[in-house]
Amino acid sequence: MAIADAKRVVVKVGSSALTTAGDGLDVARLDALVDAIADRVSRGTQIVLVSSGAIGAGLAPLSLGKRPRDLATQQAAASVGQLALAHAYAESFGRFSLTVGQVLLTSDDVVRRAHYRNAQNTFTRLLALGAVPVVNENDTVATEEIRFGDNDRLAALVAHLIGADALVLLSDVDGLYDGDPRDGATRKIAEVAGESDVDGITVGMSSSGLGTGGMVSKLAAARTAAGAGIPVLLAAASEAARALTTAEVGTAFAAADSRLSARRFWLGYAAGASGKLHLDDGAVMAVVRRRRSLLAAGITGVDGDFQAGDVVDLVDLRHRTVARGVVAFDSGELPDLIGRSSHDLPAEQRREVVHADDLVPLRR
Repeated sequence: MAIADAKRVVVKVGSSALTTAGDGLDVARLDALVDAIADRVSRGTQIVLVSSGAIGAGLAPLSLGKRPRDLATQQAAASVGQLALAHAYAESFGRFSLTVGQVLLTSDDVVRRAHYRNAQNTFTRLLALGAVPVVNENDTVATEEIRFGDNDRLAALVAHLIGADALVLLSDVDGLYDGDPRDGATRKIAEVAGESDVDGITVGMSSSGLGTGGMVSKLAAARTAAGAGIPVLLAAASEAARALTTAEVGTAFAAADSRLSARRFWLGYAAGASGKLHLDDGAVMAVVRRRRSLLAAGITGVDGDFQAGDVVDLVDLRHRTVARGVVAFDSGELPDLIGRSSHDLPAEQRREVVHADDLVPLRR
């Protein structure tokens, strides 16, 4: 299996697998995870660990009975819990003489190209020096506008950023089910070979109350990574040892045939969109199926305030985002152009609204 043989792996573990509301950080669970990772590292694999749990680890020391809803208290809990979490990882990996390096990211660090490259260089150097990078969202400073929203998405972005061969998502659920796993009539899906395998699936949320994700975010992250050419395994954290050896647990997501370049992945999944272009069916077919440039004739509407060179979402008649791209016009210029054929436009405006080279169709 591709995941079992991967030489560079991103492992993501959720809050519910490491912490409890009453007692905070569960060191025994953390040690079990580190045991599995250290064993894989000893066999020549480079691993980056994306770990949730900072807020959960800060609840007990601050006498908070449950995860706070307001951002300020979340950040206060994270500032306390991040120290506890980092110390616990350093102690646990130290049992195997492994050094850990903490990497705290906000979405700005992957949305902005210069920050993206800098983060890439930091990971490369840490791995070359034999360290295990431990990544988390920088909860103490991240605002609602610059948050990843959950560490599943962060893990998918990091996996592509470092050129990972595989992504392993560990949580309190042992795989993807065709319904709510708490319903005894549902069935676990062992392998997702393509998009059709998950069409129509209704997924439930984590019941722990400690995380921000749930199965919705894990499925989205798995589809993002797999669609970009990275195989994914979704499994229970309690089965980390098997997930990182034979990988014969959980749900495996097959990778797409080709891997997106760093720039196209950034454009499709990391960059922030400044607006939307609404497309008719013909334009959707052209940009998604035939990979053609977007022309003004296929646009039916414009949302947002953006400038030429910004990233925009391309949406179909059902308001679904089908692609993203770099727009060649300011938002103020487009209303006079939309729906018009190129030969009807002034010579200086006879260009693609979004060129094919700057456009990435998205898997739905």
